[in-house]
Amino acid sequence: MSDNQDKEETLASFQVITGIEDVGEAFSHLEATNWDLVEAISRVMPHDDAPLANPIHPPEPQAQSQDPVSVATAHPNANTNGFRPFNFDEMPGPSQGARMFPSSQLLAQLTSSINLDPSRQNNNQNILLLNIHFNQQLYQIRMQSNATIEQLKRKIFDVTNVPQCRQAIRGWPPSRASEAQMPDTQLCNLGLAPENELILVDLTDDGFMDTEQDESTQRLDKMFKLHIVEKPEGRRTTLNLVGRTTIEELKTKVYYITNIPVRHQEWSGWPSGCDNETNLAQSGIEQSHEFILRNIADRVQNNSNPTTSSEVVNLDSESSADEFEDATDFNNSEYIFSDSPPVQPLNRHLITNNTNDETSGSAQFVENYKQRFGEPHPDFFVGSLENALRLACHKPAKERKLLAIYLHHGESILTNVFCDHLMKDDGIILTFRENFVLYGWDMTYESNKDMFLSSLTACINSNASLTARNIKLDKLPAIMLVGKSRMMGRQTCEVLSVIHGNIGLADLQSRLFDTTVLYEEQLQGEIREENERAARDQVKAEQDMAYEETLQADMAKEAAKRQKEAAQAAERKRIESERAEEDARRESIRLVASQSLPQEPAGHEANISKIRVRKPTGDHLERRFYIHDTLQDLLNFVAANGFLIDEYKVFSGWPRRDLTAIEASQTLEGLKLYPQETVILEERF
Repeated sequence: MSDNQDKEETLASFQVITGIEDVGEAFSHLEATNWDLVEAISRVMPHDDAPLANPIHPPEPQAQSQDPVSVATAHPNANTNGFRPFNFDEMPGPSQGARMFPSSQLLAQLTSSINLDPSRQNNNQNILLLNIHFNQQLYQIRMQSNATIEQLKRKIFDVTNVPQCRQAIRGWPPSRASEAQMPDTQLCNLGLAPENELILVDLTDDGFMDTEQDESTQRLDKMFKLHIVEKPEGRRTTLNLVGRTTIEELKTKVYYITNIPVRHQEWSGWPSGCDNETNLAQSGIEQSHEFILRNIADRVQNNSNPTTSSEVVNLDSESSADEFEDATDFNNSEYIFSDSPPVQPLNRHLITNNTNDETSGSAQFVENYKQRFGEPHPDFFVGSLENALRLACHKPAKERKLLAIYLHHGESILTNVFCDHLMKDDGIILTFRENFVLYGWDMTYESNKDMFLSSLTACINSNASLTARNIKLDKLPAIMLVGKSRMMGRQTCEVLSVIHGNIGLADLQSRLFDTTVLYEEQLQGEIREENERAARDQVKAEQDMAYEETLQADMAKEAAKRQKEAAQAAERKRIESERAEEDARRESIRLVASQSLPQEPAGHEANISKIRVRKPTGDHLERRFYIHDTLQDLLNFVAANGFLIDEYKVFSGWPRRDLTAIEASQTLEGLKLYPQETVILEERF
């Protein structure tokens, strides 16, 4: 018997004997005693010599029951769960139905047939080791693989005292994060390793949002580098895909690269629990991951007598992509998969049903077109039809392009050929890029078709909508060429041509070329008129510019004149101000000098001197002074008459002396300026 079976048998026996139905609780008791069954039972149930404090009266036995044993408990932590052990010896008590617990001999009898050697139970593969990180401490919890999340949270409560309602556990595999939030989910369904690292978060009273789902959401926009090794050839392919890419989309892309149909692809390297709808972010793989890919068609062809398949599958070497998309029964042969999810038929639509608006539908179309048909592909405009029409047609004639509306239909038999061959041609792609604005829409779903036809009516006209509606399925896909032309004296957008899908590459190139040439010829008249209008506008602009320049020159002259006049006025004002200040200063000096003059003596007094002052104009000033008056008194007399000493000099007659240069405190007598003297005023230079 294997160690795994030994442990399972020990656990089952412990639950039968003790009546503990909770697997987690039973498991914890066995772990505490190193899987010693007798010791574990002794921990839960007292020996026969233990006193029975509160015997419990059993219910009335049923008529057909031959087990006379009732329930009793003495251990405060024991969970009897209605357990009724057998072969109990009766013990005295207040009730006749009171029973005692089994004796040690009975325990030995019950466990005699069970392997209790703990050394054989160390490598049990059904036991999961969960390392719980909480508050910078590590709690190791061992659980049976069939234990539930709720049981795990009970164990966590036992060791951390964090109530179950406040426990948020992080670290589950990304693809199983949502399942790990449900209490009844078993651990074996979460794809756990034998040893796992989990993080416990205590939800606070303020509230907490678990970010486990956020981590998976953040991976949606990250790039995953997938290394795919094709066996047995050993060819290696590396793909860079965003995290939101589903496994089904990956397999479809691999088909276009390796030519291995999806139903023939056998993958190794996917985590357990993935399916076709799982995206890379949810799958749990690393951002750089390696897969092994095999073509099971080779295995089937080499196996002359396949016995494991539920039905015979004939592989035609000329099978097309359409054939493998419809061959869903082949997926029922389980032997063709190792760990890859079952393959579903390839989606034919490029826009999901009932899309919200044209912009999101256009984005879906472009992304799904690239994933389904691969590189190279034309450059589709992403946005609304109105914006595409504005970019193509509502511009000057020189910049105007045709709007090419590609109408896709997933149910048409022409779709694969048209997209895989015609739309991948370098010449077609270049023609669309240089001469067209290419807009794509999927007409597979009626809801999307009706919305687009309404948009055609609103943006172009009802004839365009009617034209698109009348294209039959066997003519799709189709390309509607729309241009801006003159109708009834005004410019409107019209459908110039419709190219159906049942056309060859040369015919498609010819139709596109002819429509482009014809449209350019129609535009020549508009271009010529625009050029003439531009020339007239140029002449008018030049005239306006010349007038503006002349006006600006006149305005500049006028401004210069006003500026000069303002400067002159300011200068005059300044001079007048300075003159006024100077006059005030001179008047002040004159007044001070006048007030400083001594009293003039009378003519008959003695010791006087008669001084005559000759002005520059030839006139004379005359005054009498006492001989003991000073030269300063004479100079004050001169200043009092308006001749300031800092502007004029005073010279004596003979000998000629500059009296302004002599000490002014000398008396007239000392200077020999008596009994009379004539002095001369001369202006300083």
